[in-house]
Formats: sequence, C-alpha cells, structure tokens
Amino acid sequence: MKFEKIKNKGQARLFESQYLEMLTKTHPLVIWGMYLPIIGYMLYYSHDSLGFEVGTVALIFVGAMLFWSLFEYIMHRFIFHFASESPRVQRFIYVMHGNHHEYPRDKQRLFMPPVPSLILASAIFGSQYIFLRQYTFMFFPGFLLGYLIYGSMHYAIHAWNPPFKFMKPLWRNHHLHHYKSEEKGFGVSSAFWDRVFGTFFDLDKEKEDKEKVKELMF
Repeated sequence: MKFEKIKNKGQARLFESQYLEMLTKTHPLVIWGMYLPIIGYMLYYSHDSLGFEVGTVALIFVGAMLFWSLFEYIMHRFIFHFASESPRVQRFIYVMHGNHHEYPRDKQRLFMPPVPSLILASAIFGSQYIFLRQYTFMFFPGFLLGYLIYGSMHYAIHAWNPPFKFMKPLWRNHHLHHYKSEEKGFGVSSAFWDRVFGTFFDLDKEKEDKEKVKELMF
C-alpha cells in the first residue's frame, strides 16, 4: 500500500488479457440491479415458503446488516492490508485493494465486478447455510444489503462532499486512511468499529488538507 505517489488519473492494469481486465470493472448500479432481486426474493421466500413471521424476518435481516459492518472492518484491516513478503500474496492484495490506494479516483473498481462477486457471494451463502440453515434466507439478504450500502458509501466518500455535517468525521476518517496512514481508518460504511478498536483518527489533531481531499474526489 506504500506508493511513491497517489495517481489521480488513469487506472491500474491488473491483467494482460483485455477480457480479464474488462471483468475487473463495473458500475454501482449494475451490482445493485443484480442483487436487489435476490434480496427481495429471499425475504419473500423466508416468509411465504418457510413460514417465518415478518418480525423474525426483519430482525434477522437487520442483524445481518449490522454484522456486515464488523465483517467489513475485519476484511479491510486484516485481509486487504495484510503484509507479506510473498509476491503472490502481494499480487493478490494489490488486485483486491492495493490498486484502489494507488488509483483512488478509479470509480470502476469500488464494487467487486459481477463475475467474481457472484462466485464469492455463492461461497458466502453456502458457508452461512452450513451454520444457519433456513435462517440463511433472511440473514444473507441483510448481509448483501450491508455490502451494497458499504460500496455506495465508499463511492460517495470519493465522489462528493458529505451531504450532512454529522457525516464529515466518517468522510475524513477514510480520506486520512488514504493519504495519512493505512494503519487506521478501516471503517467505510461506519466508523463504529474504528472507535471500538481504537483505529479512528483523532480528528482534533489532524489538520484538514482540503487540497489532498480534492485529489481523492472523482
């Protein structure tokens, strides 16, 4: 993640094959359009076919959304910023996340693209089903919506100024993660776990560099 300079133009070339390269890019609306029907159907199936009460469906669904925020924090902190001497591991981390740090203005890679996203989502659904069985049809949709909100928040933080004043600390926390220190500021959709685990930036001690913030905007 330590690059000599943040590149404000262009995007990383991840694969020599133009076809594989094409599969690494997407637009947020594509991912929303792909997963919203799945979310809606699973919730309907949970109530109509599995017979769960609406309150139970809603409770597990919201709980899964909250669980996503912890999952997001763990993945960002311990997987996407994993340090290794292995070139293969370094390559994997760069493809998954490092390219975003080098090219933060690349808005085509803020969501995982459709093909790898569906493969990973299927694996996650299967692993959740092992433990949750029928409850997975309520839990997985909430987990998915958490991901969609995370991706959209990430897009918004890089694209625009915070729409409300109370959201500014979250915006600054992520911007500082990019240009100040990669060892803090892992929360994107929420800063809750950064505060819990002591990785939230002390914003009172961090001078706001508006020019650097602009460099991270689309």
